[in-house]
Amino acid sequence: MFEGVYPALITPFKENQQRDLDLDGLKSNIDFLISHGVHGIVPCGSTGESATLTFEEHEEVIGKAIEVSDGRVPVLAGTGSNNTAEAVRFTKAAKDLNADGALVLSPYYNKPNRSGLVKHYTRLADLDLPIVIYNVPGRTGQNLPPDLIIELAKHPNIVGVKEASGDIVQISEIIEGTRDEDFNVISGDDAMTLPVLALGGGGVISVSANVAPDMMVKMYEMFKKGNLKEAQNLHYLISPLIRALFIDTNPIPVKTALDIRGLASGPLRLPLDEMGEDKTNRLKEVLRNYD
Repeated sequence: MFEGVYPALITPFKENQQRDLDLDGLKSNIDFLISHGVHGIVPCGSTGESATLTFEEHEEVIGKAIEVSDGRVPVLAGTGSNNTAEAVRFTKAAKDLNADGALVLSPYYNKPNRSGLVKHYTRLADLDLPIVIYNVPGRTGQNLPPDLIIELAKHPNIVGVKEASGDIVQISEIIEGTRDEDFNVISGDDAMTLPVLALGGGGVISVSANVAPDMMVKMYEMFKKGNLKEAQNLHYLISPLIRALFIDTNPIPVKTALDIRGLASGPLRLPLDEMGEDKTNRLKEVLRNYD
């Protein structure tokens, strides 16, 4: 499940004091991405500023993504929290809205012990919705070790991990240890998509695919067809864009890039703030090479 290129959607906001949801803009962005061949979409992840969305907004965004996709591509809904009861609430809502699965960030700040992590993910998986674990120690302050992910993969409803540890040895160990399971290791770092595919990973949950979906999709498809040379060429072609989209905290640069490109974006919600002029100009310079 959940193979290919899945853009981590931004959440467009309106240019008003409340920064209300721009659901029409969300629709236009999703239609744009699907028309460029993405294999699925991920609303309400880190790139979607999920930490600043209310529960009601979470439900609205996920519901709109499911409505707009209309079965054309799977919807993997972000439902993570550092509060297990809240993560259960988000995940139940996603299931009721007919999401295809849930992307569950490992609990941040709390730094739970191993048994707590197992119980957290097991409780969510027992809700009978396919679960993809999200390991991003740079945001959570805690790495999920390979043996823990391998253990969790034995649950029939835990079907994958979005790996953003940046540790290729760890990623290789997870793939090695789950080869007999119905389980996908998905890159959580755009720059590591091709190496992860080469190790046997299933795809990428991508920030840059919001801006250049056709290039990310083509790189994935060239690799799957066995055309490694063309996949490598595309990897190096898109690499400057990937670097530019991380010159500031995600999703600040990607929302800026989409605004420059004329796609729905809108303001950020505090505590995130706009980039300075220097970084914005650097981003514009890189984007000109992809016109």
